[in-house]
Amino acid sequence: MSQWMTTFPGYAWLLSTVKKIFGNIIKTGPVPRHIGLIMDGNRRYARAHNIELKEGHNMGFESMASILEILYECGVEQATVYAFSIENFKRSSYEVKWLMDLAKQKFQQITQHGELCEQYGVQIRILGNTSLLQPDVLKLLRQAEDITKNNKRAILNVCFPYTSRDEMTTAIKGIVKKSTEVDDFIIDESTIDKFLYTKDAPPLDLLIRTSGTYRLSDFLLWQSVSSQCSIVVIETLWPQFNPYEMSKILINWSFNKYWYGNSNGYTVRGNPDNLRLSNDEDLEDDEPNAFTTSYNRNPIVEDEDSFDRDSDSDRVIDNENDTVPSEESSINIKTA
Repeated sequence: MSQWMTTFPGYAWLLSTVKKIFGNIIKTGPVPRHIGLIMDGNRRYARAHNIELKEGHNMGFESMASILEILYECGVEQATVYAFSIENFKRSSYEVKWLMDLAKQKFQQITQHGELCEQYGVQIRILGNTSLLQPDVLKLLRQAEDITKNNKRAILNVCFPYTSRDEMTTAIKGIVKKSTEVDDFIIDESTIDKFLYTKDAPPLDLLIRTSGTYRLSDFLLWQSVSSQCSIVVIETLWPQFNPYEMSKILINWSFNKYWYGNSNGYTVRGNPDNLRLSNDEDLEDDEPNAFTTSYNRNPIVEDEDSFDRDSDSDRVIDNENDTVPSEESSINIKTA
């Protein structure tokens, strides 16, 4: 959209009105309760437009604000954003310092003003290994959490700093500690869910990655493996990702959920070298589909004399070979 239009009298009011109308329309159908966002492409956008990297990150933050606004208008309960990876500490000291300064600046704005959080009743939660942060950064993050703690309409989970491997490592440590304190402590899949950073969040319905990179980059790996989670990868760089594109994704998800009874609609079947799309109604009755877990397909036999379970427990899935056939398809990869 041309930049001059943003200066036109009444533009802000018109845009806000359109977002509210669209949000009310989306609410008439299924709406994702929990959306994850991998906001990728800030640096590539900066290089492509010959601007400083920090300006690319700054524009990425502005894009996040507009995307969150449309999500909350549509009734999304929680959004989880990948704000800073633990791996980002390996970048140049200049870029890391700028990212930290940007975080302090933006969270300071939230603590001083917080119009978006107040308007939409947004509660901020910081997820990640906060022990890696400098005290001044951590202080502002905690202040933002404290100021918004009574907001009940929606939740913004900010992963900062975060990796999924670190999250699962932390969960395992917590489970081991708990098991030494409680007799007959049962450990299963649901136990791990309860010890993740996202333990208070609904199941992940939709994971979106911008910039056309087909990998999850260590983000919500446990949460996104569910067959009910749609993964969408689009070519747009994050600073260019706008509410219109977000709206198309929401509509596509809603229609699939309405017509097929799930958010995916179609499942990739067969050998990864010879994939084909098929409607889940085509699956044979005795063929496990994408909407059952390994636990459902291979239940544990309650026989204390039998320990021959290696054939099921030692399976290895090579996720590096997982592919997404189209940039806006909401599908799951099914492995034999």
